[in-house]
Amino acid sequence: MRFVARPRLPARLVVAVVAALALLTTIPAAANVALTRISTDPTSNTTSQHATQVEPDTYAFGNTIVSAFQTGRFFDGGASGIAFATSTNAGSTWTTGVLPGITRVQTGTTGPYDRVSDPAVAFDAQDNVWMVSSLAILANPVRGVAVITSRSTNGGLTWGNPVTTATGSNLDKNWIACDNTSASPFFGNCYSEFDDTNNGNRIKMSTSTNGGLNWGAALNTGDNATGLGGQPVVRPNGTVLVPIANANETQIRSFRSINGGTSWRATVLVSNVTAHTVAGSLRSGPLPSAEIDSAGTAYVVWQDCRFRSGCPANDIVMSKSTSETTWGAVTRVPIDATNSGRDHFIPGIGVDRTTSGGSARIGLTYYFYPVANCTAANCQLDVGYVSSTNGGSTWSAATMVTGPMTLSWLANTSQGRMVGDYISTSVFPAANGGRAYPVIAVANAPSGSVFDEAMYVPTGGLAVSGGSLRASSVGARRVPVSSRGGAGRRR
Repeated sequence: MRFVARPRLPARLVVAVVAALALLTTIPAAANVALTRISTDPTSNTTSQHATQVEPDTYAFGNTIVSAFQTGRFFDGGASGIAFATSTNAGSTWTTGVLPGITRVQTGTTGPYDRVSDPAVAFDAQDNVWMVSSLAILANPVRGVAVITSRSTNGGLTWGNPVTTATGSNLDKNWIACDNTSASPFFGNCYSEFDDTNNGNRIKMSTSTNGGLNWGAALNTGDNATGLGGQPVVRPNGTVLVPIANANETQIRSFRSINGGTSWRATVLVSNVTAHTVAGSLRSGPLPSAEIDSAGTAYVVWQDCRFRSGCPANDIVMSKSTSETTWGAVTRVPIDATNSGRDHFIPGIGVDRTTSGGSARIGLTYYFYPVANCTAANCQLDVGYVSSTNGGSTWSAATMVTGPMTLSWLANTSQGRMVGDYISTSVFPAANGGRAYPVIAVANAPSGSVFDEAMYVPTGGLAVSGGSLRASSVGARRVPVSSRGGAGRRR
């Protein structure tokens, strides 16, 4: 199905379907930015929550951007399918569908699994293959039994049945990235990260050298580390860095491979985490969002309250690495004042991979509450965006993207109301328009028992304009490190 953005007068979404063409309403959604709906839940099985779509990832290469997300969320883990939305013209129009051959509940595209979760998108420039990594789930009890990789060889427009990356009896939180630097000694290698919850969330890495058709053995880190939510990024020299949360989400750590995934080094500390528990039982935690620039500087952001006296709310904070083994001071992204009373969480960072260092162009999207001290009944959930044109030294003023949303409008899960454990932003190079494209879960009021939580993009993308608001690293408040009570599962 192909989606075309068409501006209209301010209104809630109206969708008209003519054959395979959906004409989309552009809505201001009580915010500064018009939005375009690019997908809605097409599944209809009676066992999951419709219409819900959550947890989007994106990746952009050339003029193409691919997003993948859960569709038809189950309360106790996973979804009915993984939907995708692809634009081959830098965000102007979108083609959408559901990845085939995964779950039993998908009409016409059935597969061997009960549910699926945790989509992550990558592109392999050597083999011209788009990939979506997902966690395949069996129910009764709910458990991740395989990491699978769906492949597209025609620009993300259609997809084949998945190949198996790894199997286990209780896997979780996979991610994927490829080496797209032609001068790298490991050009074309793709790397999949996940964790084994039967072994305390033991971190695992698997490597493909043939466009995701086959995957190597699942390897531990050099220190047999545990953790979850890792996001591999690949430096131009072929070194792979993997920022990750430790198993109880009280630290951000990283590890690397310098030999194309043949082996992995021990983890090093990026930073301890000091996190405020987000109100309203919203599903959220300090998982990292990571990107790389053209010189190999790695950027990682997460939610953290260290700069706010008494930890009443989170900022989005960032650390950078140019050395592969050490990370810089944690800086606060200056979205608003530390006494604003706002809570910021679930960040998704994007970096223009043709820029670097003091000229690196960054887009950062996040969810927030205008009032941190709220309840499930009165919390107002919004989406914001800031940008930098100098590697995060200074930032633009915040843009209100959309909101407010009421928490009861969101898919319900055993870990709270859900937009996603992570989101993503992709930044196109100037040659491809230069705009930032976050894909975000946005909810409207349900109609009876049917939700209206779907995937949207800012119409025409968002400017990466930068600004004069300076990031800060001094004066951080010393408050206790957060504890989330043992090893996490994030299906």
